[in-house]
Amino acid sequence: MTGKEFLELGSLQQSLHLEKLKRMEIMLKLFNELPKKDQNLFNHGSYFLAGNSSLCGLAANNFFRRTLNITKAPFISALPMAVIPFLSTTAVYEVFLRQPLFLGDLNCEICAVVRGGLIGAVVGGVYPFLLALPVNASLAARYVLLTCSIKAPLPGKENLLRFWHRAAQPVFKKMSFGILVQLLTGIYLATKHHGIYVQMLQQVKPSRDPETLEA
Repeated sequence: MTGKEFLELGSLQQSLHLEKLKRMEIMLKLFNELPKKDQNLFNHGSYFLAGNSSLCGLAANNFFRRTLNITKAPFISALPMAVIPFLSTTAVYEVFLRQPLFLGDLNCEICAVVRGGLIGAVVGGVYPFLLALPVNASLAARYVLLTCSIKAPLPGKENLLRFWHRAAQPVFKKMSFGILVQLLTGIYLATKHHGIYVQMLQQVKPSRDPETLEA
C-alpha cells in the first residue's frame, strides 16, 4: 500500500467515524423527544429478559441438583447461575439489537424480531442450561452422588458422556417451557424496540435530511 492510498484510507475511516457520530447525535435528539414510557422501555426492557435468564439459570441449577441429589454448596452453585446469565443476556441484547437499532443500523423489522427471539431462546434459555451442567458436574466430581435415584459413585471415563446425557435429558425437558417463554419474550421486546425506533424516525421533520438516518 502506497503512502497516498494509506492517507486516502485514513481519510475515509475518519469521514465514516464523523458520519457515525453525527448520526448518533441525531438519533439521541430524536430519542429524547420520545415519551418517558418509551424511553424507559427502550433503555431498560432488556433487563426483564435478563432477569428471566437468571430465573432459568437458577431453575436449571435446581433441577440438576435434584437429579444428582447434590446437597452441598447451594449458594456457591446458585450465585453464578443467577449472575452470569443476567450479564450475558444484557450484553448480547445491547450489542446485537438495542445498539444497532439506536444507531439506525437495523432497519429490518423481521431481522430485529429474529435476533430478539434467538437472543431470548439461546442466550436467555439454552445458555443457562448449558452453564448449569459444568457447575453441577464439578460438584458431582467432588461428592459421591445419586444417579438415576440409586446411590453410586460417578461412572468411569468411558461412560461419562452417556451418564451426563442421561442426567441432562430430564432437566432439558423441564427447561423447555422456560426456553419457549424466553423466545416469546425476546420476540416481544424486539418488536416493541423496533416500534420505538420507527417512532424516532417518524419524528423527523421534512426539513431534515433523511439520508443521515439511513444505515
